[in-house]
Amino acid sequence: MTETVLVTGGRGRSGRWICDHLAGEYHVVCVDLDHPGWEVPEREHVEFKAVDVTDGAEVRDLLSEYDPDAVVHWAAIPAPERHAGTRVFETNVSAAYNVLDAAGRAGADIVWASSESAYGLAFAEETPLPAYLPIDENHPMAPEDPYGTSKVTGEEIAKMVTRRDGVPVASVRPSWIQYPGKYACRNVAEGDLAGGAGNCWSYVDIRDVATLVEAALAADFDGHEAFHAAAAENYVGRPTAKLVEEYWGELPEECELDGEQSALSTAKARSLLEWAPEYDWREAADADVPEPTLLGE
Repeated sequence: MTETVLVTGGRGRSGRWICDHLAGEYHVVCVDLDHPGWEVPEREHVEFKAVDVTDGAEVRDLLSEYDPDAVVHWAAIPAPERHAGTRVFETNVSAAYNVLDAAGRAGADIVWASSESAYGLAFAEETPLPAYLPIDENHPMAPEDPYGTSKVTGEEIAKMVTRRDGVPVASVRPSWIQYPGKYACRNVAEGDLAGGAGNCWSYVDIRDVATLVEAALAADFDGHEAFHAAAAENYVGRPTAKLVEEYWGELPEECELDGEQSALSTAKARSLLEWAPEYDWREAADADVPEPTLLGE
């Protein structure tokens, strides 16, 4: 029998790639604020549900109806510069609490979208030099903005759920997500270094994000674990340590970067999830890959 996974934010820009990738291996319930409409062509192993995940009653009703094997919580407001800070923080935290709390009580495995922004480099008024490089999942988290802070809070909620309910929770910390044929990071690469310092010029292809989510759902681990989703190299095409030194004027005391190696280490995902990034900007930036569709023919 095919297992059921609920994916919140499933009709969003990155969420639909995740739903598309998981459909077939799982029966996917694509959860979002809006439904695609009446009498739309149905795709096998995909159905839609309109739910406001900031409404706890709606979320509990959803979990009660489906009793899923797993939940992928991907719904969030990702742009603190485009929305009021209170809206970003309150939306993301209430959604994380409602979904993770209900999923934990239902005994479902959980994967959810945290962020590299939790470290506090992105959106900071003055981008701080990382404590060490490459950054691993134990790096200090010190955000100055509502988005990064909402993700730190979400990870604390994840830890609460694992302690109380004993379910595994994977917090995926994606780098800047890029889409095949639409690599916005390459525009930044051609500008001044300040444009990419907030994540040390790291990125990840959405297809690699989807495979990491799948790997986290399939993995056998206990408690809460955070995992980076990042490409193997930076998107500039120059040695990462040289980029760091050029921008900050110095390197952290501990710096073990090799060539264009990403500033975000994926060693933990390789070890615990047997996952490794497949795509890099040199091939993917101009790739002609169809957008995923969650509807039938």
